[in-house]
Amino acid sequence: MKHVLATRLDNDGDVLLAGPALRALAAGADRVTLLCGPRGRQAAHLLPGVDEVIVWRAPWIDPDGHPVEREDVDALVARIAALNVDRALIFGSFHQSPLPTALLLRLAGVPWIGATSVDFPGSLLDLRHLIDDDVHEVERSLDLVRAAGFTPPADDRLQVIREPYELEPGYVVVHPGASVPVRAWSPQRNRELVALLDRPVVVTGGPNETELTAYVAGERGLDLGGRTSLAELASVIEQADAIVVGNTGPAHLAAAVQTPVVSLFAPTVPAVRWRPWKVPHELLYIDVPCAGCRARTCPVPGHPCLEGVTPETVADAVDRLARKAVPA
Repeated sequence: MKHVLATRLDNDGDVLLAGPALRALAAGADRVTLLCGPRGRQAAHLLPGVDEVIVWRAPWIDPDGHPVEREDVDALVARIAALNVDRALIFGSFHQSPLPTALLLRLAGVPWIGATSVDFPGSLLDLRHLIDDDVHEVERSLDLVRAAGFTPPADDRLQVIREPYELEPGYVVVHPGASVPVRAWSPQRNRELVALLDRPVVVTGGPNETELTAYVAGERGLDLGGRTSLAELASVIEQADAIVVGNTGPAHLAAAVQTPVVSLFAPTVPAVRWRPWKVPHELLYIDVPCAGCRARTCPVPGHPCLEGVTPETVADAVDRLARKAVPA
């Protein structure tokens, strides 16, 4: 197999979870190109086995509601056509139809396309794969590549390329932000946790979260908000004894560097699909009747599924999972 195109068009965390499947493609092909969305660009560049990354905002995936422009679509079709790929595999979650992507790939002349699809694909798919919805996203992707004739890697843990970022060891990372608001513990709860932990604390976040990270760090935590690339953040997390984080990208980054995860996991989506993959972790949340709602912002006053978790509960979980004992 000479050239395989893979697509995963959503967030950094979703792209990271496709990593083992992409390594399987790389082992069976001369070249792997990954088509991802702008929210997954950083993670795409960290994945071993990916030779080229193409970034395109898919209007059926991106939540910001950008208009569909024919010129933009035509340009993507032309670019994919120029790749001369032999096969394409479309990766996505159970709630995402692969068929809009498959239509564009057909227009680009891709000769063979495979995807997991509950929708009837007509002539859009050569491989229409089916799998139970209640499997982890990593398993979902690996099962697709297996059905397409590729061999999953013997080590199917997540892997990422890292850039050095030196810090004194013995700290815990607290990452208060999340790509989806409903998945975030409140700033006040995070700030209380930083004050409560009897370990050094590093607070991390993206460039648009610097006000949040400064507030959460307070006088005690080291604020790295907006000061690291994703590859550097992987290094910061790798050196930590544990990380406290919601169901968001850095939880999967922690799994890739094998740092224990205390996961404030809002049960808006099933944990069986999205929990940290093959790394020591604890899921902390309050079981609520509205679990599985898939909301982006919580419509229930007080956000009880996460706000009901106390800082003391989280601190106890850190002590259970952290790789080193509490410093004297």
